[in-house]
Amino acid sequence: MAITILLFGCTPSSIEVEKPLLNSTEISWSKNIASVIFKNCTPCHRPGESGSFDLLTYDDARKKSKLIKFVTQSGYMPPWPADPAYSHFIGEKILTNEEKELIKKWVDEGYQRGDSLNEPKKPSFFKGSYFGKPDLVIKPQQKVAIKGNGDDIFLIMKYPYQLEKDTLVDFVEFVPDNRKLIHHVNGHLISYDPSRSFNYLSGTSIHFDTKAKLMDVYTSMHIPYTDNLEPHFPTLTPNTVYYLPGYVPPSYPADVGGYRIKKNGAFLLNNIHYGPSNKDTTDNSYLNVFFRKDPIKRPVTESQLGTFGISAIEPEFIIPPNEIKTFHTSYTVPTTISLLSVNPHMHLTGKFFLAFALKPNGDTIHLIKINKWDFRWQYYYTYKHPVIIEQGCVIHVYGTFDNTLANVNNPFHPPKTITQGDGVESMKTSEEMFQFIYTWLPYKTGDEQIDLERK
Repeated sequence: MAITILLFGCTPSSIEVEKPLLNSTEISWSKNIASVIFKNCTPCHRPGESGSFDLLTYDDARKKSKLIKFVTQSGYMPPWPADPAYSHFIGEKILTNEEKELIKKWVDEGYQRGDSLNEPKKPSFFKGSYFGKPDLVIKPQQKVAIKGNGDDIFLIMKYPYQLEKDTLVDFVEFVPDNRKLIHHVNGHLISYDPSRSFNYLSGTSIHFDTKAKLMDVYTSMHIPYTDNLEPHFPTLTPNTVYYLPGYVPPSYPADVGGYRIKKNGAFLLNNIHYGPSNKDTTDNSYLNVFFRKDPIKRPVTESQLGTFGISAIEPEFIIPPNEIKTFHTSYTVPTTISLLSVNPHMHLTGKFFLAFALKPNGDTIHLIKINKWDFRWQYYYTYKHPVIIEQGCVIHVYGTFDNTLANVNNPFHPPKTITQGDGVESMKTSEEMFQFIYTWLPYKTGDEQIDLERK
């Protein structure tokens, strides 16, 4: 998943948002514009982050004022694919019509600064994270060398660590180094029993052939125990590291989520995908680990519908050339759940995405609707309060794919038949996926009142 991106991030607590006044006699940076920019743009448009230029000061905004006017008037920025008329989520980056008009008037009237002494305080950030200073930073044992041959690259990588004691973890943040090439990351946690023998700090840390037999790969990476006892492999906690363009890991309230890591262990990125590069380059991405102060009360579960998931796609997931085709997948929920977050996923021919749940009485629960799919912005959307999906409800997901020349993102010219591949190397950018990933808890009375926004 590629391209210059602006990530969905947290609004820093230091940002004071002043309600803009469209009827103000003078539209100025200090009075009307700075608060809008700091809230919606600056989290990504700052040094070391995904924005292609900074928006931290009046001078920054003045230099890019005409571009800011264009992208906000067109709706291209700030990026927020989900339809706000269908469902709402935490951290929505959506400008009101009034805010758009304020920006337009500010630019048209000569981008006045106003009283600089009364400007909102410039937001402060921790470099290299959207959440502040991490408790643990795990660097790769070696850089990834990427050849400029135009091929997709699929790797298995090991990020070992050592701690003084077993620790509770809130979440892990994958920090991409080469943002333009990293398509996606899926990773697990490996935990070692201190009473056993192991040497996970040695061995290879990068394996370039995900078609090889996994047991052979893991052995070359020194993941198994070395004492010849059963079981040979340490404990695996799945899906603890995740990344997509636009993705920021969900950060839930104190009672929700979390897991335990042993003092000896490693994060195994069992699939890290780099898109094609036209020049030789490197990647040095790392992990930020945030420890947990509160005990684990309600761990979360992740489920996946569609491609390689627990529900079949209908019709068969084949997209013929020169066709626009819609597919459907569904799943009946066996027990009542509290839905926390959702992550729709498609590739370059994706056009439209819709997910909803039908109650047994026929009522509809809106989950998410994306009217214009954009491969560059793939968020993990967290609801403001858990959405309760009762036992017997059916989750329905529809995806429309455009495999015609009218789709400027089509990877093939002329169009070719596109499928989901065999999954051996995950999914190439030129292949397709149709997935609905969701995070949930077993329902408890009162869950619908939980505020999921991390304070």
